[in-house]
Amino acid sequence: MSNALSYKGYSARVEFDGEDRIFVGRVAGIRDVIGFHAETVTGLEKAFHEAVNDYVKACAELGQSPNKPVSGNMMLRVPADVHAKAIEAAELAGVSLNVWAADALRQAAQH
Repeated sequence: MSNALSYKGYSARVEFDGEDRIFVGRVAGIRDVIGFHAETVTGLEKAFHEAVNDYVKACAELGQSPNKPVSGNMMLRVPADVHAKAIEAAELAGVSLNVWAADALRQAAQH
């Protein structure tokens, strides 16, 4: 079961607020804060779409580029022994370290 929504390249984490009995969501992976809420799943999806559309529209009106969730570039700092083992694993798999790491992160992110 996933607690996330996706729309126009943006993703949002969703939680249920038992006290107020509403679903609450927040767009993830960007610096700006975009939140939304609703009482039903259908309402939540609509509120999420409206929030993203309103955000993109507001950015355009302000002459600003909206934050994009990710660029695809990532820099990681890992212990030297982990780096060495990753290079070895990539070589044994016959792929570049970038391809190997992207596959490893993809597999980890699916769980």
